Amino acid sequence: MDALIIAAGFGSRLADISASKPLTPVCGVPLIEIGVRQAMLAGVTRVIVVTGHEADMLERFLADLSQRAGIEIVPVRLTDWSTPNGHSVIAGATRCDGDYLLMMADHMFEADILARLMAEGSADRGVTLAIDRRLDNPLVDPEDATWVRTDDAGRIQAIGKTITPYDAVDCGAFLCTPDLAAAIREAIAAGKSGSLSDGMQVLADRGRAFTMDIDDAWWLDVDDPRAHALAEEMAPWHLAPTFAAMAGQD
Repeated sequence: MDALIIAAGFGSRLADISASKPLTPVCGVPLIEIGVRQAMLAGVTRVIVVTGHEADMLERFLADLSQRAGIEIVPVRLTDWSTPNGHSVIAGATRCDGDYLLMMADHMFEADILARLMAEGSADRGVTLAIDRRLDNPLVDPEDATWVRTDDAGRIQAIGKTITPYDAVDCGAFLCTPDLAAAIREAIAAGKSGSLSDGMQVLADRGRAFTMDIDDAWWLDVDDPRAHALAEEMAPWHLAPTFAAMAGQD
């Protein structure tokens, strides 16, 4: 299965740490490399990366990483990287074969989350989102989180940064079918900005957006200096297989 990693944005809140958000180091390893290697551990066999801000620098790094890690990495450059993240999904999905694992470049996950998510596909699902029902998780920034409201069957009823009520938080990892990119295009045609959540809501309204509860597994959105400090402290413990794989392959 392919993985699609969105890595086009500016990342203004991490600008004092790194000129490129995907290349921001955590324990000396760029976020994008951690994401690629976590996807590999979960069973991904090819990675598509949507680039934008500082694309030349990022794409040079990806070419080197592809050689070192032994996996095909396909960069897809977004001309206007200021657009909402759904435009990155549309661009990258054109290069994916069938269903794919969708990840954000600034999110880190225990490898089991991604492996479990890749096994969640079924004919009635257009997309499956990893969610955290721990609304008091101290690692989550409530001002930046994307919230989710689900029904008793685990289907998404609503998703967005401003919805209320909600019962879970979006972890930033998805198992996608080609339906997701089509839904984002549909949302844009209806006058929406083209965010990933816009497309998710289209599928939710059709009963085709499902969730997977990560239970007590660890994940982190590395979006600002506070989260970066937490990543430096916690990642070696929670992502030990990923760091071990790096040590063995390089």
